[in-house]
Amino acid sequence: MQTITRRVFAALGLAATVSLLAAPAAAQTLDELKKKGEINVGLLVDFPPYGTTNAQNQPDGYDADVARLLAKDWGVKVNLVPVTGPNRIPFLLTNKVDLLVASLAVTPERAKQVQFSKPYSAATIVLYGEKKANIKAPADLKSVRVGVARASTQDVALTAIAPQGTEIRRFDDDASAMQALISGQVDAIGCSTTVAAQINKRQPGAFEPKFVLRQQEMAVAMRPGQDALLKSVNDFVAKNTANGELNKLYQKWLGADLPKMQ
Repeated sequence: MQTITRRVFAALGLAATVSLLAAPAAAQTLDELKKKGEINVGLLVDFPPYGTTNAQNQPDGYDADVARLLAKDWGVKVNLVPVTGPNRIPFLLTNKVDLLVASLAVTPERAKQVQFSKPYSAATIVLYGEKKANIKAPADLKSVRVGVARASTQDVALTAIAPQGTEIRRFDDDASAMQALISGQVDAIGCSTTVAAQINKRQPGAFEPKFVLRQQEMAVAMRPGQDALLKSVNDFVAKNTANGELNKLYQKWLGADLPKMQ
């Protein structure tokens, strides 16, 4: 019996050792990232102009420029890692990326999973639909088909105000929801004003904002407990808000001044 017990504990110890060896190392501080010499940043590439791709099919947009500025300030190389709305938090929590600069809106639900910095950006989420669609208030949604990117802030905002029985079609990303609206699969979608502007460029005058779903602030996300890294990111945001560098990037990509945030 003692031999069996020793073998069980030995097996458990070996399993724990293997588990520890298999887990990727997660940088907890700026000094550790500097020692590593690089930082892996997750960002969307389907949420223009915050996240998009350039002519070389490389990540670009406001978030990409913010990530590059962060790496420049810290003196490290940046690896831009494309993520999607549904997988961006799992990528962070499983150490596939060190940070998220991925248009991640600050919400109480997400704050239970990740640690947020001070906001570095903001966006307005609207219900955007066909001009002929009679949608003036949430109560009108029950008679139309509404699309939204799955697991996004607009999904949460829309679900919260939609009457019971509303037909909500959830898509993998904003690009799919946008295409669904243009092709007539849905009558309206929940999206940011920047996505709405992209739709208007493709179909001028065919659609319009119906009402505001939410004004959202977006922040850099880290794993819980990384207090030293959080301070470093907050210092970066405060510095580059004060010196106007973030405003320059916002002007470059959105053609407007960076909104005032908390």
